[in-house]
Amino acid sequence: MHSQQNSCCRLEFPKRNGVVVSTQHHRREGATMLSPALACCKLYISEARNAPALRAIERAAAGLRPAAVLVNAFADDAYNRVGYTLVSPLAGAGGDSAPPPLHRAAFGVVAAALEAVDFGVHAGAHPRLGVVDHIAFHPLAGAHLDDVAALTRAVAADIGDKLQVPTYLYGAAHKDGRTLASIRRQLGYFMPNSPGEQWRGAPDSSSLPVAPDAGPATPSRSKGVVAIGATAWVDNYNVPVHTPDVAAAKRIARAVSERGGGLRSVQAMGLAHGEGVTEVACNLLDPARVGAEQVQERVQQLAAEQGLAVGEGYFTDFSQERIVELYMQSAEAEASQQ
Repeated sequence: MHSQQNSCCRLEFPKRNGVVVSTQHHRREGATMLSPALACCKLYISEARNAPALRAIERAAAGLRPAAVLVNAFADDAYNRVGYTLVSPLAGAGGDSAPPPLHRAAFGVVAAALEAVDFGVHAGAHPRLGVVDHIAFHPLAGAHLDDVAALTRAVAADIGDKLQVPTYLYGAAHKDGRTLASIRRQLGYFMPNSPGEQWRGAPDSSSLPVAPDAGPATPSRSKGVVAIGATAWVDNYNVPVHTPDVAAAKRIARAVSERGGGLRSVQAMGLAHGEGVTEVACNLLDPARVGAEQVQERVQQLAAEQGLAVGEGYFTDFSQERIVELYMQSAEAEASQQ
């Protein structure tokens, strides 16, 4: 991601080893501020190195401010991936028939990303399904998962029909509650297609092993496909491992994950992450039960068994409480200017 962050809605984040990192990495702080029926949308875009593309995407993210606010941006150069977090009330003001602001903001970001990024030339150390790899909707203050799921299905339908991208639902948005991990496995998400544990370009095959929930049955090489779902809050927490041996990081990831007999509600991948470093990248599906401290401790133990050292892990987004607070601060600032 470009280091100059001049847009009014971008937050200023420090860098570590060329990677923009959010200030909440080490300790999360901030009092809870209640707000009725807020939801957030996290969009993960397969690009972090093309500054003009990122500026175009971020202009789209700012297009509905103050109704929808960009509260976090997290770019990782090694993964060539950026995550954006948008927050908005679930319902639009005035009760009109237009889609709610979060729907329109998310759709705008996706449309801008598809225009600015070519999936066929993308390369990075993180798996991905398309230009817009993953969209996650989460209820925040005063919102219910069922309402967020309905919003998610509406956004997915628009992406599939209007932007012509094969779209896969998961979580509460899917009729059977399919998990994100399961659809990713079916689509071959976790298998690198380039030397050095890298993912490069679009898949060779134009056919999809699973029919999408919306959009065309055949993906465009320039767009790929997108997974979009609604779930309760998920923390993303990554732990650096000081070794270039991706196989070692994969062994640790497997052992720390619930799928491998490790910590409940934890999913993990072992990935290359820059020169001489790997990373155990984790999704904490129930962070109130199993949080970052437990993951950090377990990764450290498993790494020590292989004679490896680890770095301090970091979150890629703010806590729910901080996200609500940032949105409320923005709303209050806008109101005071009127």
